[in-house]
This record gives sequence, C-alpha cells and structure tokens, in this order.
Amino acid sequence: MSATMSGSGSAPCRFAHYFVICGIDNETGLEPDALAALYQWLEADRQGRDPEAVAAGENFDQSPLKRTFKSKVLAHYPENIECNPFDQDAVNMLCMPKGLSFRTQRDSRTPQFHSFLITREDGSRTYGFVHTFYEEVTSPQICSAMQTLHQMHQAEHNASAHNCPSSSSSSSSSSSSSSMDSLASSLDEVESPSSTSSSQGGRRSCGCSGEGYDSVRDTLYVSKAMCLITPMPFMHACKRFLSQVHRAVISNQPPPLPLESYIYNILYEVPLPPPGRSLKFHGVYEPILCQRPGVGELPLADFPLSRAFQLLGVENLVQIFTCVLLEMQILLYSQDYQRLMVVAEGITTLLFPFQWQHVYVPILPASLLHFLDAPVPYLMGLQSKEGTDRSKLELPQEANLCFVEIDNHYIELPEDFPQFPNKTEFIQELSEVLLSFGLSPEGGNTSSEPAVSSQTSVLEKELKSTSLSELVDDRKNGNLGGEALDVLELLQGNPTLERLQALAKRTGVKVARLEALAAGQKAVGEEGVGGRSPVEEEELRNAKLNVQLREVFAARFATMFADYESFVIQNSPDLESWLTNREQMHNFDKASFLSDQPEPYLPFLSHFIETQMFATFIDNKIISQWEEKEPLLRVFDGRIEKARLYNVRAPSLRSSVYQKCTFLKESAQAIEQRLRKMDHTAIHPHLLDMKIGQGKYQQGFFPKLQADVLASGPTNNKWSNRTCSTQRRVDRHRQHNDHLVLDNDLKEKYMQEARSLGKNLRQPKLSDLSPAVIAQTNWKFVEGLLKECKMKTKRMLVEKMGREAVELGHGEVNITGLEENTLIASLCDLLERIWSHGLQVKQGKSALWSHLLHYQTREEKNEQLSESPVSNGQEKRKPESSVGLPALRLSVIQDMRHIQSMGEIKTDVGRARAWIRLSLEKKLLSQSLKQLLSNQALTKKLYKRYAFLRCEEEKEQFLFHLLSLNTVDYFCFTSVFTTIMIPYRAVIIPIKKLSNAMTTSNPWLCVSGELGDSGILQITKNVLEMKFDCQNLGKLTTVQLGHDNSGLLAKWLVDCVMVRNEITGHTYKFPCGKWLGKGVDDGSLERVLIGEFVVPCNDDDGGRGSKTPPLQRSPSQIRRISITSLTGRGNKPTTVQIQESIGEAVNNIIKHFHKPEKERGSLTVLLCGEGGLVWALEQFFHHGFRSARIFQKNVFVWDFYERTVAFLENADQIGDLQEKPEPLGLNSESFCRYVNAINSMPRNIGKDGKFQLLVCLGARDRLLPQWLPLLAECPVITRMYEENALLRDKLTVSSLIAVLETLHDFPITLESSLTKSVEL
Repeated sequence: MSATMSGSGSAPCRFAHYFVICGIDNETGLEPDALAALYQWLEADRQGRDPEAVAAGENFDQSPLKRTFKSKVLAHYPENIECNPFDQDAVNMLCMPKGLSFRTQRDSRTPQFHSFLITREDGSRTYGFVHTFYEEVTSPQICSAMQTLHQMHQAEHNASAHNCPSSSSSSSSSSSSSSMDSLASSLDEVESPSSTSSSQGGRRSCGCSGEGYDSVRDTLYVSKAMCLITPMPFMHACKRFLSQVHRAVISNQPPPLPLESYIYNILYEVPLPPPGRSLKFHGVYEPILCQRPGVGELPLADFPLSRAFQLLGVENLVQIFTCVLLEMQILLYSQDYQRLMVVAEGITTLLFPFQWQHVYVPILPASLLHFLDAPVPYLMGLQSKEGTDRSKLELPQEANLCFVEIDNHYIELPEDFPQFPNKTEFIQELSEVLLSFGLSPEGGNTSSEPAVSSQTSVLEKELKSTSLSELVDDRKNGNLGGEALDVLELLQGNPTLERLQALAKRTGVKVARLEALAAGQKAVGEEGVGGRSPVEEEELRNAKLNVQLREVFAARFATMFADYESFVIQNSPDLESWLTNREQMHNFDKASFLSDQPEPYLPFLSHFIETQMFATFIDNKIISQWEEKEPLLRVFDGRIEKARLYNVRAPSLRSSVYQKCTFLKESAQAIEQRLRKMDHTAIHPHLLDMKIGQGKYQQGFFPKLQADVLASGPTNNKWSNRTCSTQRRVDRHRQHNDHLVLDNDLKEKYMQEARSLGKNLRQPKLSDLSPAVIAQTNWKFVEGLLKECKMKTKRMLVEKMGREAVELGHGEVNITGLEENTLIASLCDLLERIWSHGLQVKQGKSALWSHLLHYQTREEKNEQLSESPVSNGQEKRKPESSVGLPALRLSVIQDMRHIQSMGEIKTDVGRARAWIRLSLEKKLLSQSLKQLLSNQALTKKLYKRYAFLRCEEEKEQFLFHLLSLNTVDYFCFTSVFTTIMIPYRAVIIPIKKLSNAMTTSNPWLCVSGELGDSGILQITKNVLEMKFDCQNLGKLTTVQLGHDNSGLLAKWLVDCVMVRNEITGHTYKFPCGKWLGKGVDDGSLERVLIGEFVVPCNDDDGGRGSKTPPLQRSPSQIRRISITSLTGRGNKPTTVQIQESIGEAVNNIIKHFHKPEKERGSLTVLLCGEGGLVWALEQFFHHGFRSARIFQKNVFVWDFYERTVAFLENADQIGDLQEKPEPLGLNSESFCRYVNAINSMPRNIGKDGKFQLLVCLGARDRLLPQWLPLLAECPVITRMYEENALLRDKLTVSSLIAVLETLHDFPITLESSLTKSVEL
C-alpha cells in the first residue's frame, strides 16, 4: 500500500502514469472474446431468438485464424494512481479493440501503432499509446487448441460444402433483417490492413486449401501490445519510446540496460515539461524530445494535423469541422485505428476555444456497436473491414449524420446544413499554409501508418550508435563503462558503418581503435540540420505546420466572436445564486448578437449559438467572474485583447471581409526556439536494484518484468519533492477558496448539474457492459431526450411570445425568421433522433418518414377494406368559424399526400422535415404524432422494448410539450417552400338579407400575397365559390374584387371574401361591406380588400385556447360604413382619438422599416388595413365634414378633392396663384396632376377607393405634407366643412404635417394591386 501511495505522490506531474502489457494469458488459454459473445447475445435477444443458446454455441463457420479471442492485461505498472485509477477493462478493450489475433509465418506481421483516449464522466481525458507486435506462441497447449479448432472448422466447412447456395441465401436474408447485422459483419475479425492479398485470396475458400493452421508445419504467432498511459497527448514521444523498446526486444543483442530501467525511468523520473518549456529524456537507443506550449499559446496537440489534411483534403475537412461545430452525429470509418484517432483528435483540436461536449469515442470496439443507436450528437470512429462497401453498412440513424470514409477520401454530409462563413477564403488560406510546407491541399496521400514508420526507422538507426555512446560515457548515472561493450554491439544496426567495416575487411585494413570509429559515428549522427537528426527535423516541421493550421482556425473564431463579451448577460450577485438559477437564466443576448453580424454569417451563427459547446463557453465566461478562468477561455480572451490593440474598430462596423491570421510566424518561432534549445533534461535511465537472473533476455520475446522494482518510484529525488510541495501549496490554496465560496461537494454538484444542462449522456462507460448497464444507458437517453424536448419547446415559445425576454429588460422582442428557422430545424433534428432511438429495422435515412409510410400503408389498406374514405375515426373535420367555406378534412394521410406530391423535395429526410413544418403550421403536430403512435401494434413491430416511443409516460409528456406549441402561430411551411403549387379555395359572401345576393354581371377576383398574385380569375355567374391552383402566394394581403356591370341586376352588395390555403388550412377574411355597381354607394365596380388572418376556433385540443395577438387586418364592415357615411351616427371619434390613431398608424410604418428586411411582412396592411394610415386620415378628413345627402346622394371626401382641383385649376387660369409663393404653386400642380390621373384611369374603383389610392401615392412620393396646406387654405373648405373641423384648425394641420414628414426617411413601395393602371 505504501508503495502505491509513494507512486502516486507526484503522479499529476509525471510524463507517464502507467506502462501496460496486454496479450494472451497462457494459463487460461484460448477464450472466445467475451465482448463479441455479449454482442451476439444482445443481437439474439433483439431478434427474438433464445440468447442462451447462442451464447453456448461456438462459431465454427470461420477459420480460427480469423476469429478473435480474449486478450488480458498481463501486467501494468504501477498498481494504481489516486488521480487516475487504472480501468483494466477499458484499457484492455482499447489496447486490443479486436481482441487477440493469430498469424502464421505466411502472414504479414508488421508492428502497428495506434492511440486511444478514455474520457471520464467529468469530461477529463487520459491518453493511451499502443505498439502492437506479434510474438511466437511457445505454449504447446495453445498450439494444440488452435489445431483442434482448425480441424472442427474444416469438418464444419466440409459438412456444409454441398448446400452452399441455400446457406448463402439464408444468411443474406438474415443479415438484411437487422439494422446492426451488417455492421457486425463489417467489423467481425477484421483482417490486418497490411496482410498480403495472396494470403487473403487463399483464405477466401474458408481455409480448406491448406492455407489453415498445421501445428507441425506452421509457426504460430499471437498479437501483444505495449501501452503507455499519459495525462497529456505527447504522441510522437510515446511512439518513439515504444518503438525503441520493441526494437530492443527483437534485436540480436540485449539492450544496454535491462528494460526495467527504461520503463522505470519514463514512469517515475521523467517529469511533464512545465508550460512553455521543452524536455529531453532518453529511450533505449536515442534521446527523445518533447515540448509543451506556454500559458498564452494554443493548448498541446501532438497528433499530426498534416496527416488529417492529407487523408481528407482541405475542403472535406472544413465541411466535417462545420458538422462538428453544429453538433451533428459524426461517424469516422477506416481500416486503420490510428487514422481514426488522428482525424478525431485533429478536428476536436481545431475547435479552440470551444470543446466537444457530447459522446466522444474515436475508436469504437465491435462490442459497443449499440452506442451508434445513441439519439445524441456523437463523434465516433468505426473500424472497417477491408473491401467492405459503404452501401452494405446500415446505420441506425442517418438523418443528421456526417459519414466520413477516411480511406476513400469521401464524405456524406447531412441535408440542409449551413456553410462555414467565408468558406472559400478560409480554404484558400489553409491551402497556402499546406503548400508552404510542400503538401497538396487536395490530400489523397493514403499510404498507411506503418510505411511511414518504416521510412523513419532508417533515419533512427543512423542515430542509434551516437546515443549508445552517450549512455556509455555517462558514468554519473551508474551506467556500465565503455570497456564492457564490444565493437559489434556498438556498430549494431548502423548501415553506413557496417559498409565501412566490410570494406575495411576486404581491403585488409585493421580496425585498431574503437575511439576512431566512435568519433566517426558522432559525425554521422550530427549530419542533420544544425546538429539535429532528420527525425527531429521532421518532428519540428510537423509541430510548426500543426500550430500554423490551428492558428488559422483560431483566428477565424477570434474574428467572428471579437465582441462576444458585449452580449454576455451577467446578472447574478454570486456563483451560488447563478448555479441555482442556471436553468431559468438567459446568459447570452442572441438576438442582439445576430443583428450585429454580417448577413452572410447568419445562417451558420444562428445555428452555432444554439449548440451545447457555445452554451458551455458562455457559462465558463460567466463563472470566470468568481473563479480562475478556464485555460482555453483565458487564451482566447488574450487573443481578442491583442487583436483590439492592433486593430481598433467600432463594433457596429461589422463586415464580412475576410481577415487573414497574423500570428503564423511567431507561433512557429516559439515552438522552434523550444525544440532548438532544451530547457530540461530528465535523469538518464540507470541500473536498478534488481534480482539477478530474472527476466533473462531472449530475442523476439518480451521479458517478464520485475514487478517489485516497477511498483513504486523514488522517494528522494529533488524533482518529486518539488512537485509534492507544489501540489501541497495548490491544495492549500484550493481549500482556502472552497471555504470562501461554498462547500466544495455542493459546489461540484451544482457545477456538474449546470454543465450537464441540455446534455444527455456525456460519455458512456466502456468497462462494464452487462445488459443491465446497457438498459441503464438507454434509460438515460430517454430521460435526456425528454429534457431536451422540454427545453426546445420552451425556448420556441419564449422566443415567439417574447414575454420572458421583455421581463429581462430587452424591450420589445421580435424573433427573427432566421432564429425561428434555426429553432424549427433543431426541433426536426430532435424528432428524427427520437424516432431513430431503439429502431428494430432501419429503412431509409429518415426514421420518422419510414414510420409515417408504414402508417400510410396500413391506413390505405383499411380504407380499401372498408370501401370508404379514410375517416374511420382517425380523421376529423376542421370546424370553421366562418360561414361559406366547407370544412377542411384533417388527416395525417392527407398531409403526407400533399408532401409526396411536392416534386421539389427529393429525399426522405426532406419529406419528414416538410411534414413537421406543415403540422406545426397547422397546429396539429402533437395531435398527428399522437395519432401515428396510437397504432401500438405498428410501434411494437418497429421499435425495441427500450425505445423512447415505447416508454408510455415519457411519450405522453413529450406529446404534451409539443402541444404547447399550438399557442403560437407559425408560418414555417409557407415561408420555406415558396415555389410549390398550392390549391386555394375562395368564397364570396354577399349580404343576403338585402336580397341582392344575385347579380347578372360577370364577377372576377385577383388574390395577392407577400410572394406574388394569382392574376385575374373569372368567376362563373352566381357561383360564389371557386378553387384555383397557383404558386405559393405566402401570407395573403389583398383581394381585388370587381365585375363588368353587365345585365339588369348589376348591383352587388358583398359582405366579405374568404380565401383558404387548402394545404395549410390558413384562412383569410377580406371584409368589404359595400356595394359594387354604378350609381350605388360610391359607384365602384372594383374594390381592393385588405386581408385578416382567421384564427381557427377552439376544438378539443386544450392548447388551442391561447394564441398570439391577431395580425393587422382590414377595417370591419361596421367601422367601414361609419366612416363612409358618418351622418346621423352617434359613434363619431373624438379629436383626441383621431390624432392618436394617426400617430399610431405612422409609428407602425416606422417600426416596419426598423425590422430586418426578411421579417417585415406586408406594408399594404399598414397603409390600408384597419388602423392603417388611410383609415386614420379618412377619420381626420371626415371630422366636421358636411356630408348631408343632397337628393339622397352621399357626399364623399373625394368630392371635396375634386372641387379643390377645379378651384385651383380655375384660379391658375385667372392668375390668382401668381402672387402665391413658388412652392405652393408647385404643390397645387402636383395635387391636380395626381387627382386627375386617378380620375382618368380605366379602373372603376369608386370614390373611397380613389381616396385610398391618393393617400398611398402621396405617402410613397412624399407629397402628403405638401398637399395639406393647399386643402386647408382652399376657399372650398368653408362650404364643405364645419367651423370646428380639424382641417380648419391651423395648429392641428401643422402638427399633422410634422407627423407625416417622419415617413420621408423610408422608401414606401406599393403593391401592384393598388397602383395598377395609374399613369403619372
């Protein structure tokens, strides 16, 4: 126990925590891989077969050389470390993800290197570096067991040889029955990537051609792995150390010191380099260098980014990087474990200053395939079998998947994902960096890792003897003297000196002195640049390229988020209250941040600021008020500060101009300086106090190490004492802080809860994989999905209603269409993940659409059986509040048919998203999904027991959360699918009580919306209803209604027009309340009616009662009549009300122009609708108007305008206006021109219509304030207005002019339905 503790005292500061050996346990012999067996058990259980029978049966179909067997951790040193407990199962599984594999002398046995990482539940990481090699099997029991297995396999093969065709067909049918089977087959017993094609060709015939194993004829080899587990990813250093240890094992000569010395040295005597320093330590044959970035630099990343760029190409890598930023599901696929690790680590490194917050398993062992079922964002790596086709790989969910086939330089991207800002310039800058290092930006260099290591090993050999002599001369570390080594050992493995020696022998020259040769060796060793070896030069070049590529990525974020601090909302007095209220808080002002960004950045940024990694980044920023800054945040804030000093700019001047990175040279220089000049040299390996005769050297076999020597480190070296005292100081400081803030355990609990907000399962445990644990994991997924649904629906409601945001002091909130679109896309993604959780059989890329299709098939069968429409209780008719429109059929199937008929949508994922948007717009999403899930037989057939959709209570809560979305109006279908053809239905409703419902004239209609108009549509006489198809009009704004005045009954009193979108069910009412006909009312044959959205009346869904405030709408019938003929009515508005209504109408127009262009909606409604500018000015002109009927004929405001024009034109001819100031003369000219143009147009829009048009044209051309003085001062006013009329009050007129002049700053454009046929 004391040994363990002494080993752990300074563990946090040690270079390596554990040295591990994995391989075959000769005592337990050959055991089938338990994890593979568990996987078969799970599959059998899922398919309904008896799992116990499967587990008991041996698999003799495959050659034993192709099967996997259980590996074990044979030894690990030290036993345990407190800060990083040894997880035996996880390490064993990741060191040998395929288990043990066997080879014979015919197979390739090239050593392989790969790395892995273990992410603990708190998100901290430990790295593992593994060197796998093959060792001859000496145990006769294992050889004979292999022989027996091979004979059984041959017997099995011979027995089934005659019925091969049937067996193959049955196997193919069974594989297609399962979504995971093809995955299993692609992963089972993967061949070594480097195994020769001839041996594979031989084995394809199931080993019957004598290519199997014969214990007499063949030598059997088994895989063994050496592993270093380290707290930091020093990949190059660990790779070189392990390859040197392996070289010592297979060398003809024993190493200069026992292996224990080198392993003890790296475990206990090599420290972690301090930040900003470099370190040199010694391997078996040569020194190894490593360096660690300083406090202000980018964090350590030793995986070669150049390799990731070469494997994928710049463009592909940037696309994958974008998917990772948007937290999609990313699956890497390659034969080579190290490639998976290099790409995964490379991409996560580039995320700085953000960090991946979800499931991260760069190497997914075959036994953990069920992780791919996880309905959460993940980044995983899957090993492919040589020659496996991508089309055979069926994945549980693909709607939001980015699939990366590393070996084939190929990626599959999710649909509809936004591009990274300035992508083209960004790729150009990265390409320039790669070209400056002589690398192609297209990539495509897919030579596998071992080839690279074999090239470098030649260079390493040139260094070998130099280091040997360094060790020899280094007497102070207790090493052996030079006399003990003979010339052959010194020369071992140096090709140049061996050639010299051979030449000397042939020419008869005597090799007299060792010193001369040693000096020669030193010269060879120092042939590299500046006294450095070519290997070290290569490492330096890689490190410089790494840091320059990372700087380019970091600079992009520093530009995009230069002002992020301005939008962080910090409103908690202390950490405790912030942690307690974390869930209710708004931490970042997203709307203001987006409004400050350049337009091209918005599609990406609006998605990105919704991610968990961005939320965590902002949380860390807020916590930094009370605690030490998180390291990545500290570096990033430093960068932004530095950029501000160099480049002062006003935050409002955002531009999308690309800014290149300016840190490239200095970051590369910092690394070069550290590697050129070593800051620290670790203690050299030295002889240990060991028992003599144990662990004897035997070439090609890894010796049994002396455990007692390696169990604990030194207790007296200065370095360990120093680190212990530092650690004690840090601990004391931490305890002091804990007492100041709050109890540490409580705080940690709060922190974990706060950080896990919105996350589901951060990291699955790799070690315990019992069915119970898997069930527990799935339960966590279900809980996580429900929590995510609750948060997403709440966020959508808050953004749409804006109440909570207003309470937080943001003033009036208006959700932008972009944000709304982002939130809806995020909801679509969540529904896809819920529907793909626990799928039995995957069909198509969208699990939701697949379920809908199954439902449709069943319903249509039922429909045919019952010979009736699809109304067997599953369908409702939507009651309409309005008279006249027939009820709309509500049915899931009907909505699906609409989506299926849309030729614009090509994929299942697209169809599912369109269906969700349509259901959301119709306020039927919760109801339709409930209907879909009500078919329990279908749900049971499609989903496993643990699936979210089969958890009754959670499913009910989920549908309830979705029901809450019915309280707000969405136009997310209409506004996105703008080019589709939509069927509309229009109904004209006359005022029947006046018995003028019939007309002999020919009526026509033209419907306009935000996206266009329908054109003139002729209506059949006396048929008041019509259906027409036209391209999506968007939200409807106006209807032009008219007739040709033919026949005897040419007068028509219309109450309103109703128009309905037959897909979305949105209904608009266009109130009229007036006559159309000559000689009646204002003599109009055509009217422009303004639409109001009809809110569907409440049905049995509880969520329909509350709704968003109604949209602007046209004046109601009663109100309209009261304005036209105000005489004799008692509800005249007061002067104050009239002035207020004008002010409000003008305000609404100004607000309209302050919204982003895409969010503005219809200006026509604000001009001509109820409460609009025309309506308000009509009230103004009607105040005090003498509209007494002369011979029962109404007098209209337009009559006043016409008389004014007549007076002005008459006066102009006489010359009265010559004395008037110049502007007044011009104003009278423009007023007369506009009135005459309106009067002379061919359209018969009536006097009210003409007044409306004049106001609209005057507002557009900024003439209204200039015409008012003319009207107020014209003598005609005395005959037509009372003394107290507002138009005769100079003060009121001048204040109205001032109000109307505020509209001059805005470009008012009018709908063509208003200005048609006016020639000015």
